[in-house]
Order: sequence, then C-alpha cells, then structure tokens
Amino acid sequence: MHIDTQSLNDEWKLYKLVNDHGMEVHVLNFGGIIKKILVPDKEGKFENVVLGYQDIEQYEHNSTFSGAMIGPVAGRIKGASFQLNGHTYHLEANNGSHHLHGGSSGFHSLIWKAQPFETADEAGVHLFHVREDGDGGYPGQVKAEVTYTLTNDNELILNYKAVTDQLTPIALTNHSYFNLSGNAKDTIHDHQVTIQSHRFVELDKELIPTGRILKVENTPFDFCRGRYLRDGIHSNHEQNRIAGNGYDHYFLFDESEPIKVVMKDPRSGRILSVKSDEPGMIMYTGNHLPEGLKLAEGTMKKYSGVCFETQSSPASLHEKGFPSVFLKPEETYQKRTVFQFDTEK
Repeated sequence: MHIDTQSLNDEWKLYKLVNDHGMEVHVLNFGGIIKKILVPDKEGKFENVVLGYQDIEQYEHNSTFSGAMIGPVAGRIKGASFQLNGHTYHLEANNGSHHLHGGSSGFHSLIWKAQPFETADEAGVHLFHVREDGDGGYPGQVKAEVTYTLTNDNELILNYKAVTDQLTPIALTNHSYFNLSGNAKDTIHDHQVTIQSHRFVELDKELIPTGRILKVENTPFDFCRGRYLRDGIHSNHEQNRIAGNGYDHYFLFDESEPIKVVMKDPRSGRILSVKSDEPGMIMYTGNHLPEGLKLAEGTMKKYSGVCFETQSSPASLHEKGFPSVFLKPEETYQKRTVFQFDTEK
C-alpha cells in the first residue's frame, strides 16, 4: 500500500491511493472528489471505472457533481426551504425553485483539510471541514469528517462523521458516476444491476418526492433479481419518463441484506458491490449529462455513468415516513458505504 501526493496548484492536491494489487483511487482535496478508480477487467487490464474530467479546472464548474462529496444535504430540498422549531430556513434555489446538493457553496465546492495515512493493509485520506452557523442558510456549526480508505480487498471505504451544536439537517454522500466498461468506452445500458429494495419514492415532474412510497413489484424499478439499466432507460413507465428516461429515484433498502447493490458489466467482467448502513440511495443513470465534455478518457454523453448516492432522504423535511436527515447536538452522525470491485471468475 502507498500514497502519492501531488500539488496541482497553490491549494489543490491530488492523493493517489494504490494497493498491493495495483488498484488505484485518485482523490482531490477540492470537493473531496474521486477523480479516478483504476481496477482490472477479467483479462487483467486496468482501466478507469468512474467519470473524471480531463482538465481539473472543469471541477470548479462541476455542474454534474462528478465524483464529489455532497453535503450538507444531498438531493433536492423542496422549495429551497424547510421549517425547524417554528422557524423557516431559506436556502439557495439552484435547481429551478428547489435546492440541490447543498447549493453552489456546498461541500462539493470547498477545499477540505486533508490528512493522508497508510498502513500495511490500508491507504487513505481523512478530509475535514467546519461549516459555520448560517453558511448556505443552514443552522448550526457542523464539524464534518470524511475518510476514504483503500484496502487490499479492492474495497474503497467511505466513512462519514459529523457533529453539530444545533439541530440541523445532514445527509452526506458521494456522487461518483460508475461505468464498469472501463475508460467510458460504452454507456451503462448493458450494466446489470441488483438492488435489495422492494420500495421506491414517487417523483413529481420537478423530480420532487410526492410523499408516496411505491412498491417495485411489476415495474422497471424491481431490481431484486437483477435487470439491465436499459430496461428503465427505454421504459414507457411514467416515473422513468419523468426522470428524463431513466432513473433518478430514491430506493429504500431492505434491511436484511448486507450487500445492497451489485452491478456487473458482462463485457468487461467487472463487478461492483455496494455495502452501506444508510437506509437507502438515489440511483441516477446520467439522464441529463451534457454531451461533449472532455473526460480523462473520451467525452461525456448521456448515460455515461450511474450514481449510487447512499443517504437518508431530504424528503423527510416535508413529508412523513421518510428516513430523517436531522442531526441533534447530542448525537454523532456516523455512516459508512463500501464500494468493492471484483471480476467474474
């Protein structure tokens, strides 16, 4: 295991985590961004399996949130506001009339304090940030810590931690776009995904939860036994059409299974398994990715990658029956998601 640290300019640093099998994870202190993940295919060829920009300057205007650490609250907050203890908090409306992914000053746009570490079996980087009371419209000082750890089991472990001095909403996630074809050669249409989830959240035409939780049974949202992502991309189901022909929906995880998601690319033989103690995730299939942005390999297009945004639900700020995003001063926010890579034997 080892780490290479590279200064990209006066403030930005790139941390290259490398394990004993040659897997690499490249992390920026800007936005906590995962820039590259290099893993082998079934023939042993190492390629990048996340979308990353060719020019690092593109991350300053990261409209797709590629690879970024998302917070204070990931997802959309209806009407860019919420009520707490009789007070209405107004946030930036950066997605129509709604608030998305913490707004323009969210955690994806900050220089995080970084502390790399390595042992015989792990290499990683601790990221730290203190959000002051009122920043971005949110209440409370929040001390946030995110740790990326690469292991010799080809696991990338994301540990999230936060404390606050006031009741405040917190829902952190990572917004990497995965594409197991390698170097974004193909779209994700033929990626096969299994999700341990029997329920998903209905969206309105502005991609805001309606408050209804639907059963996946007999719909393109049933991934319990595995299905290709193309099923939803080409579906006539109203919810797939609303999302821009694909998925941008919150799936509530079944609690019984430790592995929540498995994705396979039959052509490359790569397999991604996702473990998480989060109550659910937003799966986004890149339905609105812009065409033509230069990536580290190739160019961006619709369906170039899929995000598994493990998190609680910001819909809980306006609707009952959703996993809460509130953090109390006497509590510690601690969440963990593991992305593990393998190949078909």
